[in-house]
Amino acid sequence: MDAFGRLRDEVAAHPSNAWATALGWRPLFVADPAARVLIISQAPGRLAQESGIPWNDPSGRLLRSWMGVTDDEFYDPRNVAVLPMDFYFPGKGTSGDLPPRRDFAQLWHPPLLELLTEVRLTILIGSYAQRRYLAGRAGPTLTDNVRAAPSLLPLFPIVHPSPLARGWRTRNPWFADETVPLLRAQVREALDGWP
Repeated sequence: MDAFGRLRDEVAAHPSNAWATALGWRPLFVADPAARVLIISQAPGRLAQESGIPWNDPSGRLLRSWMGVTDDEFYDPRNVAVLPMDFYFPGKGTSGDLPPRRDFAQLWHPPLLELLTEVRLTILIGSYAQRRYLAGRAGPTLTDNVRAAPSLLPLFPIVHPSPLARGWRTRNPWFADETVPLLRAQVREALDGWP
């Protein structure tokens, strides 16, 4: 078993995750030492948790479109690593999924990030990831963060591709016109532009 497998077992065995282990859920993250692009997102959705495949829903299709990658490229862990802010589906809230648990990423991200030594681009999806990983560099709003993406590289904040964020995308057409092409170029450089 490799280091990622050992960490996955540690997460599953941790008392704070006993409820998920009792449901038969495994911690949902994707990591390989060769990964060049890292996605840090909110938490798995219900479909992803049940299937064990991250981003296997309409949001994932839109994300792959924004990134300019095929399904095969996205699901090759040597290309793309996925570390949600919580590795388990948190349940449904009144408008969308519940937030990730507050201290989960603080506990489990550092040992995983230490093993992801080839990452060239980190895509921060949504406000939870941006608050943690843009500390001291973040703007007051998600919109400010996404607007500032060109100046934050190799961190690249984006809005969540959820249908719930459709209104945001409509109000901010510059995202599709300016940010998405830049994201595609950065992803392609990270995947293809390094030996």
